[in-house]
Amino acid sequence: MICVIATIELAPGCRQEFLAVLRANIPQVLAEDGCLEYLPAVDLATDIAAQPAARDNVVTVIEKWIDVAALKAHLAAPHMAVYRARVRDLVRGATIHVLEPVG
Repeated sequence: MICVIATIELAPGCRQEFLAVLRANIPQVLAEDGCLEYLPAVDLATDIAAQPAARDNVVTVIEKWIDVAALKAHLAAPHMAVYRARVRDLVRGATIHVLEPVG
């Protein structure tokens, strides 16, 4: 299993519109071979000292995949191309971190 943390930076004021498009795509992602979890999340402001300030224009997607091949297939899936076209004007940038559990 691999874990993926996708950080998506949005244009100001677009978070709700972006989340609507993302949520509509989740059932297709969860139906993909090798998808174990796909969970969008937004920053929660707390008074925990080690936590940086909440980012209003960021959505983080926490993902679990069976392996890197499944992740690559996800990234190339036709529904992901449609999703990317729909959010093109809402997204300023995105990064992913692919992690391997060691516990």
